[in-house]
Amino acid sequence: MARILIIDDSKFQRKCLSRMLGAMGHEVTEAENGAIGLQVHETIKPDIIISDLLMPVLDGIGLLRGLNAKGATTPVVVVTADIQECTREECLQLGAKALLNKPVTVATLETALGRFLPAQTGEKSPC
Repeated sequence: MARILIIDDSKFQRKCLSRMLGAMGHEVTEAENGAIGLQVHETIKPDIIISDLLMPVLDGIGLLRGLNAKGATTPVVVVTADIQECTREECLQLGAKALLNKPVTVATLETALGRFLPAQTGEKSPC
């Protein structure tokens, strides 16, 4: 199980992603924009962030810049309906690990998360 922070201004999108991730066994926290997301990130130290790109107050690009300024290494997956090539390049240059088109399917989400989260074997750690 991983701690995942979802950042999206759409409550509907947050709830959809939250349900999918919860069904996969992950612990989910939500934030409605990048500014709140940065604050929550400091508090919960998520294993991964899933963020929208276009949001009020602080958008996904601003979030990536803010995380970089703090020296954060948390993987960020950007989920958006606006994936233009120049936007994709900027997100990747700022450290996004993946960009997914909305609407996101369970299979696409599982594949993306599988790249950044350790395999869940069901075995307990000896530590």
